[in-house]
Parts: sequence; structure tokens; C-alpha cells
Amino acid sequence: MRYNKIRKMDISNGPGVRVSIFMQGCSFNCKNCFNPETHDFKLGKEFTDETIKTVLELCKNENIEGLSILGGEPMHPTNLQGTTLLAREFKKNFPTKTLWAWTGFNFEEYLKDKEIVKYLDVLIDGVYVDELHSPLLHWRGSSNQRVIDVQKSIKENKTIIIPD
Repeated sequence: MRYNKIRKMDISNGPGVRVSIFMQGCSFNCKNCFNPETHDFKLGKEFTDETIKTVLELCKNENIEGLSILGGEPMHPTNLQGTTLLAREFKKNFPTKTLWAWTGFNFEEYLKDKEIVKYLDVLIDGVYVDELHSPLLHWRGSSNQRVIDVQKSIKENKTIIIPD
């Protein structure tokens, strides 16, 4: 597994100031994706235990509200194990900070029964559709994508959408 970059202080990908990691590799290749440099699974840097330590160290800053995991595609089968490990370690170390993730995969069809959902607070799911793009949307690029309250969805056994 590989990652593209880590942002130490990101104000674009979730509420407040966050640490963001962009995983490398995506098979969706959405038209006009905002991160096409993350599509090739062979590029980027190797994702290791040291990468996780770096991310956790950055999250210790009291000004950091949480961690955002984007891509590429963090939930792709190639990336899911490493993404889950990072999510588990993040929540173990920072149970009160929020964990957000973005995926082109559908929550109900692909992710609902995966270990990763135990750790996610918010998931933005669905592929980016350029024809449905709107700059007025919060946390998502196209109107088909959903902002899901993952823990509430698990508790209520139905998908709970956070409205714009």
C-alpha cells in the first residue's frame, strides 16, 4: 500500500483544523477528479508503521480536531487493511477527535460490514460525478455523494445522512 501526501494542518477536508492523509491508488478515475495524481497505485510513498506514527504524532497537537483520510481511494481492497489499521490506532489514541473518510464505494453495499466503520465518525461515499458538481455542497464534490454519520447509522441500523 502507498500514500500520496500528508497535510499537517488542513482546513478543507472536514471541520476545524485537521491532519489529512491522501492514500495512493484509485480505480474509479472520475472525470475531473480533484486528485488525479493519486490514481496510480505504483506512485507515492510506501505506507508503513512509521507513516502511522507520523500521522499520530501530528494529531497530538491540541489544535487538531481530527483526521481525514482521502485519496485516491482509501477503501480500495489494496488500501483497506492499512486504512483500517490507521483508523484503529487513531481512535485508540484520540477517542474524542473525529475521523472522517472519503470513498467512491457505497456505504451499504461495500463498507457497512467492514471493520473500518467501527472507527469512522463521518464517511462521504459515492463516486464524484462531474455533471453533478456544485461548489455549494459541503464536504463533497457532487450531489450524488452523501455525508454519513457512521456511528449513528450503526446504532440505528439505517444510513443517517448529515444534511448540508
